[in-house]
Amino acid sequence: MDRAVEFSEYVATRGDRLVRTAALLLGRVEGAEDLVQDALVRLYRHWERVTRDGDPDAYLHRIMTNLVVDGWRRRRPVVSVASVPDVAQSADESLAQRDVVLRALAQLGRRQRAALVLRYWNDWSIERTAETLGCSPGNVRALTPNGLARLRVLLDEEAMQ
Repeated sequence: MDRAVEFSEYVATRGDRLVRTAALLLGRVEGAEDLVQDALVRLYRHWERVTRDGDPDAYLHRIMTNLVVDGWRRRRPVVSVASVPDVAQSADESLAQRDVVLRALAQLGRRQRAALVLRYWNDWSIERTAETLGCSPGNVRALTPNGLARLRVLLDEEAMQ
């Protein structure tokens, strides 16, 4: 199969989920599509090697995580995506819940936020999360409970307002 066709099919089956993951990694919706686009460009450069030697999903998530943790910034104008949640709810309720969670996630540190998104949003193991973050499993074990505790406090504070 042609490289471009194979890559296009790969992106078509994962696009929406990648944007949602990017929004959670960033802690905001703005810039999620740009982050995914930058990560996909980097993945495409190494597509043949990655599909031959490894797991393209893991490689792509590592690229996105590294870009966020390293302080990825765009110089282009911010464009908001239409929606992040993939749960069927009323539009107003869904948007309100999404905004609360995104605001709370945005207040966490980049590595802590990335650890939570990879572990709980993507449902990854501690080992896979550690590999993607480039740290030890022990570090992930420390980041996730501390991040969850902080997230609970932030969500409780939001609910009190």
